[in-house]
Amino acid sequence: MNKGESMRRSVLLSPMRRQLIATVAAAMLLGVTGAQAAGGATEWGWPTPYEKVSDESVKWLKNKGWWPIQVAFQAPWSGQNTVNIVMNRMGLLAQRGVDAKWTAFASGPAINEVLISGRYQVGNGGNFPFTTLVDRNIPVKAIAIVSPNLLHALVVPKDSPIKSIKDLKGQKPPATIGLVTGSSAEFYFQMSAQINGIKIGEDVILKNMPPGEQMSMPRGITGVVSWDPSPTMMVEERKNGRIVDSIFPYNIYEGQFYLRNELIDNVPDVVQAFSDAFAEATLWTRLNPEKAVALMVEDPNLKNYSKEILLQQVKAYNNLYKPTHIFPHGEFYGKVNEPIFKWLFAANRITRPLGAADFTAAVDDRFMRKTFGKLGWAIPKEPPFLAPGWTGKPDQPPYPDYLNVLNSKDPQPFPGMGDLTMPWTFGGRTHQP
Repeated sequence: MNKGESMRRSVLLSPMRRQLIATVAAAMLLGVTGAQAAGGATEWGWPTPYEKVSDESVKWLKNKGWWPIQVAFQAPWSGQNTVNIVMNRMGLLAQRGVDAKWTAFASGPAINEVLISGRYQVGNGGNFPFTTLVDRNIPVKAIAIVSPNLLHALVVPKDSPIKSIKDLKGQKPPATIGLVTGSSAEFYFQMSAQINGIKIGEDVILKNMPPGEQMSMPRGITGVVSWDPSPTMMVEERKNGRIVDSIFPYNIYEGQFYLRNELIDNVPDVVQAFSDAFAEATLWTRLNPEKAVALMVEDPNLKNYSKEILLQQVKAYNNLYKPTHIFPHGEFYGKVNEPIFKWLFAANRITRPLGAADFTAAVDDRFMRKTFGKLGWAIPKEPPFLAPGWTGKPDQPPYPDYLNVLNSKDPQPFPGMGDLTMPWTFGGRTHQP
């Protein structure tokens, strides 16, 4: 064989070699024993052996130019960053025969751009960016919920005279509020302002500002509106701000893990692999929060975040609720988002009126239902952060209290009564239904 032919074969085989290397490395990281591979479960409760996607699906993706599959996530978005980093670094897709590549972005609007262009096939978005995709009829479907009830907060300088959001009423000149325009932070602030009688453009002016700049609390602004970990870092580490309002009474926040419809229509086994890997990453993190942080600090986008803050965020947004929080309750979250849909259309921020049914239609829970079936988990009737007998109505904020990071630090016990349909083992202990 001449040198040119050898190089040509090396190039042709490189994707195969990359997949093989990824699979072997993942197996070493996961520590799947021979007994488990013959049929059993990992220490964190995922049943083995892993189900591999078909050769036909891989061929379709390669012909489409979608190999590896491109996944977009947000580095400075707590909870969501952990589950994506764990899926990636622990090789949970490689174990299932899928070659995927993760890229970090700063915000949801930036992810929307690459999803709309078709350059990325899988993404993570907060409620406002996902609403934008629905509004524009971008062919995507949400298959899992990420970071439910992520803290979004109005943070003001420590010496500010502002004590609550109501103090912004009648500000002369108008108060300047820094936030990421088109993000879930604006989604929350618009709803809070509406309920509290604050007029945008009259009482306050919104200034587009990235999270990194927000955390410095620059001069000339009254406050910033951001999502965790930024508010926690400003209050707990930098000590340059205090929280005067939070999202929880006004919007039951949810983020979406979503894929392009072409994947669902043509390679459903690949979509199932993503659903299974998402659930497995959730379980692995629940058992190994410190190890999850060790993976996160290796990400260059998180180099300015301390291990202490990252661990606190993992406990708050990955491990606080029962792992069933990942189930995409399309009807519930559709009702939650309907009030803001109406405002967005009235304010010309979306192009057409949307309702709860539009959101529900953008959710496909079939894959997570199958994932739960593999685990032996019952499909929950409602999100686990709602206490039995909760009196709130999803489409009528402000809401009565529900479990969130400001009123609870202890993780919900799991499994509890009614959570299982068959025995399930986690951390060396077998639980009965």
